[in-house]
Amino acid sequence: MARSTPPSRDGASRRRSGWLKEHFDDRFVQQSWQDGYRSRASYKLLALDAKDHLFRPGMTVIDLGAAPGGWSQVAAEKVGHEGLVIASDILEMDALAGVEFIQGDFTEETVLESILAALGGREVDLVMSDMAPNMSGMAAIDQPQAMYLVELALDLAQQTLRPEGRFLAKVFQGEGFDAYLKALRERFRRVVTRKPEASRSRSREVYLLADGFRG
Repeated sequence: MARSTPPSRDGASRRRSGWLKEHFDDRFVQQSWQDGYRSRASYKLLALDAKDHLFRPGMTVIDLGAAPGGWSQVAAEKVGHEGLVIASDILEMDALAGVEFIQGDFTEETVLESILAALGGREVDLVMSDMAPNMSGMAAIDQPQAMYLVELALDLAQQTLRPEGRFLAKVFQGEGFDAYLKALRERFRRVVTRKPEASRSRSREVYLLADGFRG
């Protein structure tokens, strides 16, 4: 009698299992559990702050693409009780002390209006964006969507930043990157590219930090 063989998992299942193993084996994921941060992304921002001194007590910060809250945690710790962090994401995010969260689709005007209302007329010291679209794996689809989000983030920064304010955004290298970099250089005195250690080497993501908003 022939032995039956168990059905093989499809490619999607194998890929997901591989991703989960890589994720839970990741030293930054494990470190985030020990340190009480909500995501490994916290270590990207901590490294950027260590290098570029992003935060100081009393700052007003906008955090776009905030869920689950790793960047907002770091920002709230750094700006302290006198500061203000306004976070926004299309996904839900559990409450954080010192953070005002606005849930909604950032491509919709109502979210922008809610962020402006939460500011109450305060000028912003730092706008930061870790936004990314749901990736399909097809660059022809993903890259335009990613660039659209960072263009919206820059538009918000131009509406809210104080003169000499700063802008930090995750940008994926590919079509539209050079034009976006040029646009930043027209609006800010200095623009640098960063790739923190916690950013996986195979990822096309880099972080553009723009200093000295021209207003």
